[in-house]
Amino acid sequence: MSMGEIKIFAGSTGKAFADSMCRYMGAEVGRSESFTFSDGNTFVRIGETVRDKDVYLVQSIGLRPNDEFVEILFWIDAFKRASANTVTVIMPYFGYAKGDKKDEPRVSIRARVCAESIELAGADRVVAMDLHSHQIQGFFKKPVDHLFALPVLCETLLRMQLSDPVIVSPDAGFAKQARKYADYLGAPLAIGDKTRKDHSERAEIMELIGDVRGKTAVMIDDFSISGGTLVELAKTLVERGAARVIACLSHIVLSEEAVKRIEDSPIELLIGTDSIYNPHIAGCSKIKVVSVAPLFGEAISRIHNRESISPLFDKVPDKLITGSFQ
Repeated sequence: MSMGEIKIFAGSTGKAFADSMCRYMGAEVGRSESFTFSDGNTFVRIGETVRDKDVYLVQSIGLRPNDEFVEILFWIDAFKRASANTVTVIMPYFGYAKGDKKDEPRVSIRARVCAESIELAGADRVVAMDLHSHQIQGFFKKPVDHLFALPVLCETLLRMQLSDPVIVSPDAGFAKQARKYADYLGAPLAIGDKTRKDHSERAEIMELIGDVRGKTAVMIDDFSISGGTLVELAKTLVERGAARVIACLSHIVLSEEAVKRIEDSPIELLIGTDSIYNPHIAGCSKIKVVSVAPLFGEAISRIHNRESISPLFDKVPDKLITGSFQ
């Protein structure tokens, strides 16, 4: 790939991910700086010319969603004012994606507000992974490339050679995506019946549909914040006779308290990706991370070279699988 017209930069919480991407691509992360003043104001500055370059900014909206979102807007504006040819936002995790609908009176559709703001700031394209719902792509007028952690996570599970696995969806809403995992792995599917009574991030598992007795239960979800659903579902799976309980997340958004909850739970192992920077999981022996940075690096290479990224949706090349937990 010719790197002559491409520049990859990292936001304040995207540096590790950008470094991994660039190692895969044989590129270097551009020079930049960002810091926060004592009054809370965010400042960003580009450290090299980007005139007529295709710029790729790496930053998730993760554990500090408001700060990270505003920083993205400032970076886009800075690149445009510095005469960049195009600006593509590489957003592995779009934290406001869960605000995708008006499901109660007098609330904001937050994902739509964020999408419009990113476009108004000047973004020409967005690349994200496992948005909370597919229709969020329609909130953007600019192109959105929607990648999936599924092939990377499934290949990781296959390499573990699990005994008699069953894929478990935490609720009916995620069952369609969980079915794709089950089909990829050639495993049966079970579905939890979950209910939420408020915004406390606590869910109650009412029932389990499917047979898990004597099997390795693999819970699949796009993200978890409190860990409550995973822990309660894990307890139900053990009660129903599951031999082992493993969890898979596209995005590890767990809080410090949630990590402790996972450690004290029947969950034997939680596998997730490096889509966000999460210092809370450091040192937790139950949580293992696989990198999707090569997946994004390959996607950027294909986008820049005007090639299709569709082959990355179903089964990714072996070179994109890290091969071992990081």
